[in-house]
Amino acid sequence: MFSSTFPLLRGAIIGIWLLFSSDVLFAQYTHFEKYDLEPVQVNMTITKIDGREVVRVVRDTATKGADIPTFVRLKNTDNFCNGTIEVMLLSRLLPTADANARGFIGLVFRINKDNNRFESIYLRPTNGRAEDQLRRNHSTQYFSYPDYNFDRLRKEAAGIYESYADMALNEWIKMKIAVKNAQAKLYLNDNPQPVLIVNDLKLGAANSGAVGLFLDGGTDAYFRDIKVVPEN
Repeated sequence: MFSSTFPLLRGAIIGIWLLFSSDVLFAQYTHFEKYDLEPVQVNMTITKIDGREVVRVVRDTATKGADIPTFVRLKNTDNFCNGTIEVMLLSRLLPTADANARGFIGLVFRINKDNNRFESIYLRPTNGRAEDQLRRNHSTQYFSYPDYNFDRLRKEAAGIYESYADMALNEWIKMKIAVKNAQAKLYLNDNPQPVLIVNDLKLGAANSGAVGLFLDGGTDAYFRDIKVVPEN
């Protein structure tokens, strides 16, 4: 009798395991506003600031290095090539942040399916109102993963892929990136003039992929009002 019922019991156990495994699998995706969010080497939660739902993101403590794939991928933007990306973002420093933390926060775009090739523009909010002019000049940053991190670009083309912009920690900043072929323009807080222009996106003019919400070490990041508009 035991031998005849064991396969059924085993099948039931496997079915329950698959059910819970599926729940765990699908639990890594979160729907927010119009987008399905997938964390990539980050921890993500939905919380509230001033009564509004926002996405809170912190970097996984196991990650090492700067300008690496630490973002929330917007799953239903996989074919973005040209167009505009807008978001409201707010940056704070974690209690564990070290002296090099700058509140790094921004966007990534044209992410490939394996999350190991993408373009990015991000902000350093602590630099925007620093007393050191050189730090102010490093308020915005473009980089391209995997080959062109900020350090390489700064050494090989100083001042070309960074700029000054007024900003600070713990305040909402409206960030907009307009992408057209090999060019990306960064706009902040509805200013009609871009604060940074990149004319040679390193992955090429025809590259396409998903959009994501980026942060780097030491940052307690918040995002809302996400809007991705591909160009037809």
